[in-house]
Amino acid sequence: MSWYFNVWKNYATFSGRARRKEYWMFLLFNMLVAIVMIILDNVLGTTIENMGFGLFYFLYGLAALIPSWAVSIRRLHDVGKSGWMFLIILIPLVGAIWYFVLTVTDSDQGENQYGPVPAVELK
Repeated sequence: MSWYFNVWKNYATFSGRARRKEYWMFLLFNMLVAIVMIILDNVLGTTIENMGFGLFYFLYGLAALIPSWAVSIRRLHDVGKSGWMFLIILIPLVGAIWYFVLTVTDSDQGENQYGPVPAVELK
């Protein structure tokens, strides 16, 4: 859970590097919180007609947008790619597959042009 909160602490930090674990743990907890927001929307009746989600999901998604982009760009930096490579997901199918490959790729060993290897190992 500390990985999730660590990304929120670095809310809009697009420089530096993010380990694979930091990225995937944030993604996991982000999806769990989004599911909770959908359930909350349905229980409280704040869903948008014929959508299945509503106000709480929308507000959470909006709040999590910048941290998600930031950790994604830092993850790309960790494998030695420019943050602009994030735009590859705009290419239908192939872009999403290539982005996935980049996010599961092991980190560059040692310092690269985006900084030193992140030394903080959270539990």
